[in-house]
Amino acid sequence: MSYQTLAAIDLGSNSFKLQIARVQGEQLYLLDGLKEAVRLAAGLDKNKQLDTDSQRRALDCLSRFNERLRGLPEEAVRCVGTSAMRVAKNADKFLKEAERVLGFPIEIISGREEARLIYLGVVHSLPSSSGRRLVIDIGGGSTECIIGNGMAQEKRESLLMGCVSFSMRFFPGGKIEKSALKEAELEARLIAQGIEADFNRDFWDEAIGSSGSIRAIAEILEESGWGKGITSEGLAQLREAMLNAGHTDKLELPGLRADRRPVLAGGFAILSGLFTELGISLMNPATGALREGILYDLLGRMSHRDMRDETVTEFARRYHVDLKQAERVEDLALRLFNKCWPAEMGDREEAQQYLSWAARLHEIGISIAHTGYHKHGAYILENADMPGFSKTDQSRLALLIRAQRGALSKIPQLSDEAGQPPSETDQPLIWLLRNAVMLNRNRADNDLPNLDAKISSKGYKLTLAQEWLEKNPLTLRALEEEHRAWKSIGVRSQHN
Repeated sequence: MSYQTLAAIDLGSNSFKLQIARVQGEQLYLLDGLKEAVRLAAGLDKNKQLDTDSQRRALDCLSRFNERLRGLPEEAVRCVGTSAMRVAKNADKFLKEAERVLGFPIEIISGREEARLIYLGVVHSLPSSSGRRLVIDIGGGSTECIIGNGMAQEKRESLLMGCVSFSMRFFPGGKIEKSALKEAELEARLIAQGIEADFNRDFWDEAIGSSGSIRAIAEILEESGWGKGITSEGLAQLREAMLNAGHTDKLELPGLRADRRPVLAGGFAILSGLFTELGISLMNPATGALREGILYDLLGRMSHRDMRDETVTEFARRYHVDLKQAERVEDLALRLFNKCWPAEMGDREEAQQYLSWAARLHEIGISIAHTGYHKHGAYILENADMPGFSKTDQSRLALLIRAQRGALSKIPQLSDEAGQPPSETDQPLIWLLRNAVMLNRNRADNDLPNLDAKISSKGYKLTLAQEWLEKNPLTLRALEEEHRAWKSIGVRSQHN
């Protein structure tokens, strides 16, 4: 399905940003944009809990975003949370309220997925180049580093340092002291050492900066007459100016906006450390960043160039999945899906997509061990870096893989007794996948009988020819065990 208007929301650790774009063929034309300095990372206490004030600032901002997004279909909007939401221990509770206020789902993405989307946004904002680019984005809670050539990304890393967290840690109250600045720059260098071997000057031809911190520093240097672009010499002059001011409130620099002043020192220290450790001598700012990357990723999904499909294919290859068996299971699962999926049950296209991915990866855990391979597969999908997938996506896919066999009563998401009601969409997807796996246990291209399936509020029903069942007693027994498995969680599943 295609849409004429797309929207991306970046719930960053420093600022919340909304971007609306018009779709014209394979191109995006940016329309309306909103940005608010929410400082979510500043609300993380020592126990990694988001405090009440930061949550209130965030919710107030989202309520304003909601007004601008009204009327857009859910599939045309993507909202992602980054570093602060990744580390906040009360993020789940906050997200429920945030989604209610915004009116759209919110995904928490991993650091490397954030890096992938940033590069996608940056490369679309720059002229084509034959050389390798190092792209750096200094956010409020994390810093993403990517090396790519054209549209292809070669290396991605996310470092746990950001302009908000560094400003709070090394420059409390806004005081900028020489010893603190030196310590902050050294800390940035120590963190960057972990990627120096793969991101040093030998691996790229041009350095690009995409974040608000980097663009702010570039603007300050240019308007102060300290050079076009960011250079080591320009950073040295800015360092001296900050130390002379001694406090963020006293920073009077050309091009410095009021909302950037409280986090400038932290962003500067990180950038200075990266310049030294990665051998950067010149960095040019780019206009594209995470929001634009989200938009182009959405456009790709609409144009059937979904990065998630590529990731599933790559994971199947990496973990030596039996492709023939995966194809058998996928074909049968989708055959059953098309026979019985109720029109009123959520997004049909999305449900079909997850069922297809789960079938293709259902044996991904066998490369670790055959015993309990469904559990190993679920662990891989829950914890691996999967380009294109949010953490929510990965958890959903992992649930389908985990529940493909074995006792359903042991899976919290499917057990009412655990206080977590069954998912309206995922539970029938699990039923379809389990049947497809079960009916292909002999791992051969055998002819199955005519099948019929039904999903309703009363439960699930699979219909097979009685004559065929009598000739296949192992399958008949498996179907009886399946009936008991669903009965254990209070769901009616029958066959005849």
